Amino acid sequence: MTQLFAPSELHVRDDSAKHAGHAGASPEGETHYQVEIVSPAFEGKSRVEMQRAVNSALKEEFDSGLHALSIKARAG
Repeated sequence: MTQLFAPSELHVRDDSAKHAGHAGASPEGETHYQVEIVSPAFEGKSRVEMQRAVNSALKEEFDSGLHALSIKARAG
């Protein structure tokens, strides 16, 4: 993600423990994350476009068990 977006800020938090027992949660964790990203690549993009770009960049992770992602993205 850092190569694709060259973010000036990137914070990733594993929130899996908060979702233990919920649908899509794995006992091993690593299923629910929060990402906060600030990138010049988002300049002129809508909130939906930014979120789609992040989701697309993480396609492999979704395909291998990532269940939920909270995204806070902005240009900068």
